[in-house]
Amino acid sequence: MKTLRMSFLAVACLFAMVATAQNQPQKPQSKAQMNAQKLGTTLYLIENFYVDTADLDKVTEDAIVAALKELDPHSAYISRKDVEKANEPLVGSFDGIGVTFQLIRDTITVISPTAGGPSEKVGIMAGDQFIKIDGEEAFGKKIDNEYVQKHLRGKKGTKVTVSVKRGNDPELIDFEIIRDKIPLNSINAAYMLDKHIGYIKLDRFAQESTAEFKEAFGKLKAEGMESLVFDLRGNTGGYLNTAIEMVDQFIGEDKLIVFTEGLRSPRQEWRSTADGLYTTGKMVVLIDEGSASASEILSGAVQDHDRGVVIGRRSFGKGLVQRPFNLPDGAQIRLTTARYHTPSGRCIQRPYEEGVEEYAKEMTKRLERGEYFHADSIHFPDSLKFKTDGGRTVYGGGGIMPDIFIPVDTSYNSKLYTNLVRKGALNRFTTDYGLKHRETIKAQYGDFEHFNKDFEVGQDLVNGLKAAAEEAKVEWNDEQFKHSEKFILLQVKALISRNVWDTQEYYRVMASEDAGVKKALEILGNDKEYKRILK
Repeated sequence: MKTLRMSFLAVACLFAMVATAQNQPQKPQSKAQMNAQKLGTTLYLIENFYVDTADLDKVTEDAIVAALKELDPHSAYISRKDVEKANEPLVGSFDGIGVTFQLIRDTITVISPTAGGPSEKVGIMAGDQFIKIDGEEAFGKKIDNEYVQKHLRGKKGTKVTVSVKRGNDPELIDFEIIRDKIPLNSINAAYMLDKHIGYIKLDRFAQESTAEFKEAFGKLKAEGMESLVFDLRGNTGGYLNTAIEMVDQFIGEDKLIVFTEGLRSPRQEWRSTADGLYTTGKMVVLIDEGSASASEILSGAVQDHDRGVVIGRRSFGKGLVQRPFNLPDGAQIRLTTARYHTPSGRCIQRPYEEGVEEYAKEMTKRLERGEYFHADSIHFPDSLKFKTDGGRTVYGGGGIMPDIFIPVDTSYNSKLYTNLVRKGALNRFTTDYGLKHRETIKAQYGDFEHFNKDFEVGQDLVNGLKAAAEEAKVEWNDEQFKHSEKFILLQVKALISRNVWDTQEYYRVMASEDAGVKKALEILGNDKEYKRILK
């Protein structure tokens, strides 16, 4: 009874204070102040009068998430524990032991140690299986990605002991590894497509991406590069500053790169400097429906300044600027404060007036409208017509429409291929094969170039894939295999090369049947056609 009386007294005092405050002459409260008071009072009442125990942290977080969801699709709440994890791919590094791994039959299997990283320094090799971590068994059903991160990542300078099974050796090998800063590279591949055309694939616009690009560009230039294919397909964006730095490499001095504008954010412009590495040579930018935000800033600037040819499919259409605001408990709100516009004035952001749920269905709607297969399925109103520097017509209204349209590849569109990927059979089989035959393959072919030229996926590998499918409970369908055979076999070869050499070699194998890359080579190899498109 005493507690109850105290609670009633506290509420009485609260309302008395509010009433007293209302009788005092004061400035009118803003809507934000009034609503903050309303929310605070609600939480107070829940804490003191609700029938059951309530998790006020969760109630508050849910309220914030619901409020942001009413604004736009990209304003977001990030809890304190997730802030560091959310920033990690863009910051470009984390603390850990430095291995690329896969979980194969509930066992942590090393695909490759990071060059120069802690694991490589102590002698960890590709194919090693982690059986124990700090003396605890590290295999079985409990092992997932979260377990691996929890046990292998840690602060720089801390120690972890792993017991490794290597090949057929029955004895485990113990390694003590000192954790260190591990770089997260944002460039997946950088190599020459032919004697004169270089290829760079950027995965995201991270903190170190510009430095990575300059290093890759210098390497390709030394190998004779005269033209560049810059692949932004599937690149969902990243830091605005990095996007600006990257565009600066291509478009020449004192040209508008991008501008932002919002109701409470005055127009802000960014212009190029004289420091660009590649401002005159021919270039192609590859985009698709997965290219968003910073990718659209770059491809939009290249297109508006007639600097290069954009090839692929209409980009995602994310042109909202999020500014991070830290909350008292360490959580963060990323609030949309402005919109991105390309140099010609196009707004990159696609409409979201129908709500977040409908916005999320946009990619499905594009498929239903046939946008992935036919360029003429995409319609832009004349009111959203803009002009490039050279007078070419481009359209706003959401995303960047490429100069040359490439339909989506349907050769992989079979239930068999989808299930092979979804249930991990394709990846598990190629990883097993690569680990088992790595030394034999290297001895037989010498280097990747000879492997790529001479290695063929024969019936023995198809039979092995069938066995892996059976193990993963994937029903093998010969008709579906025939439909996707060329693509599946190419994937097998590409994934094996990745496991024997590196990620870059995956892209080098796949490039032989990549419609976007093929079209880029065709356009860059034809001066007359290249100039006609940009005229």
